[in-house]
Amino acid sequence: MDKEWSVVIKPKTGWFDLKLKELWQYRDLIFMFLKRNFNSAYKQTILGPLWFFITPLLSSSIHTIVFGKIANISTDGVPQFLFYLCSNTAWGYFSSCLTSTSGTFTGNAGLFGKVYFPRLVTPVTSVIYALLSFFIQLFIVAIAMTIFAFKGIVIIPGVSMVYMPLLVLQMALLGLGMGIIISSVTTKYRDLSILVGFGMQLWMYATPVVYPLSQVTKMSSSLAKIVMLNPVAPIINNFRNIILGCGTFNYTYWGISWVVTAVVLFLGIVIFNRVEKTFMDTV
Repeated sequence: MDKEWSVVIKPKTGWFDLKLKELWQYRDLIFMFLKRNFNSAYKQTILGPLWFFITPLLSSSIHTIVFGKIANISTDGVPQFLFYLCSNTAWGYFSSCLTSTSGTFTGNAGLFGKVYFPRLVTPVTSVIYALLSFFIQLFIVAIAMTIFAFKGIVIIPGVSMVYMPLLVLQMALLGLGMGIIISSVTTKYRDLSILVGFGMQLWMYATPVVYPLSQVTKMSSSLAKIVMLNPVAPIINNFRNIILGCGTFNYTYWGISWVVTAVVLFLGIVIFNRVEKTFMDTV
């Protein structure tokens, strides 16, 4: 009598044998990993989840002093603290998605070698977990805008706020794509993981995070166009425009950024799928 199996695990046979529907089938596992990440992140800490609030406030305060007061960089008429807090919120989410997913293979090698589940579960979990910090920081931005409103500086987001979910989704997808590409490469070349933190710092300064795009345009319109070819630049620029109303919402470069995001994500998933088969032999 033939026995019917509820689950059959088969080897992946090609570059495009992705089986993405398994991610939905393992959604309970994603939820469990989310709980694990939260508990492990703040276990045996003094302030615990308060770091969600302290980190953006400290970084924005330092940027206000260094780039706003000392360097006297323009913020397009927006209060400096609000400008840097909003910029750090967007950049922080993208940065967290990339850095957390870039260590997928090396950080979970012991788990991957013992039990089967779709390997994409772990980077997807990291991206979703980073959303918690993002929404908390967005809440802090709303509180800061309310405080400035009582001081007479009223900033009302425009109708372009409807694009906010698309910007957040793009940050997640671009960070996920870049992260899993790096994760796949570092299974063989471990020293590349050291460059991730340094590379993210350089990338931040190449992106209009601590300065507005108008500042670059004053220097050179050609340089501003080159800066906007950076796929993260239109996201940060449009994100600030939506919330603070500074600058202009750029549709052209945002469209180009979406094309780059789609290509990076597709290549990332394909490369990740390929490396997944043999990574235990190299990690």
